[in-house]
Amino acid sequence: MTDPVKVDVWSDVACPWCYIGKRKFEAGAAASGVPVEVEYHSFELSPDTPVDFEGSAVEFLSGHKGIPVAQAKQMTDQVSAIAAEVGLDYHYDAIRHTKTLLAHELSHFAKANGKQLEVTEALFAAYFVDGGHVGHIDDLVAIAEAAGLDGAAARAALEDHRYAGDVQADLAQAVAYGIRGVPFFVIDGRYGVSGAQAPEVFAGALTQVAAEQAAAR
Repeated sequence: MTDPVKVDVWSDVACPWCYIGKRKFEAGAAASGVPVEVEYHSFELSPDTPVDFEGSAVEFLSGHKGIPVAQAKQMTDQVSAIAAEVGLDYHYDAIRHTKTLLAHELSHFAKANGKQLEVTEALFAAYFVDGGHVGHIDDLVAIAEAAGLDGAAARAALEDHRYAGDVQADLAQAVAYGIRGVPFFVIDGRYGVSGAQAPEVFAGALTQVAAEQAAAR
C-alpha cells in the first residue's frame, strides 16, 4: 500500500483562486490515484482589511488595486466564470469582505480536532457562495458546529485567541518559503506548485513524488 503523500497548502479564505485551486488539486489527486494527506496553512492576502468592511467586494478590489470599479467588476466576472468551470457558484454581489485572521484561527482549532478539511471547505463556501461573514465569532462558531465540532469549545478558542500563535507560525513559514501569493502547494516538503494549476499538473507532481518514494523504499 502506498503511503499518503503529504501536501501542505497555504491559502486565504478570501482568495478566489484558492477555492478554485482546491477543486483543481482535488481533481488532480483523484485522477492520479495517489493517496494524499492535506494540511492547510494560513496566509493573509490583505492584513489591513477591517473586520466590517463597508462596501462590496468589487469596491474593495477597486480600492486595493487602484483600478476603476468597472474594471474590478470585469475581473470578478472573469473569476466567477472560471470558478463555474470547476463547479463553484461564486456570488460576488453577496460577499462580505472581512479580515480573515479569526477564520484562520478556526482552521487551526479544527485541525487540532480532526476536522480541518471540512471546516476549510465550509469557510470557502460561506465566503464565496453563501454570503456568510467569516470575521465574526458567532458566524465562525456556527460553521464549526455544522462541521461537527463543539461550538462552546470553538468559541472559547476564538475568544482567547488560543491558535493565534499557530497562525503567525504559518505566516512566518510562508515568508521563509518565499511565498508571495496563494494558493501555494508544497508536495512532500520538497516541491512547490504555485497557483490554481490544471488538475494534470497536480496529478503529474503527485505521481512523480509517489514514484520517488517507492524507489527510495
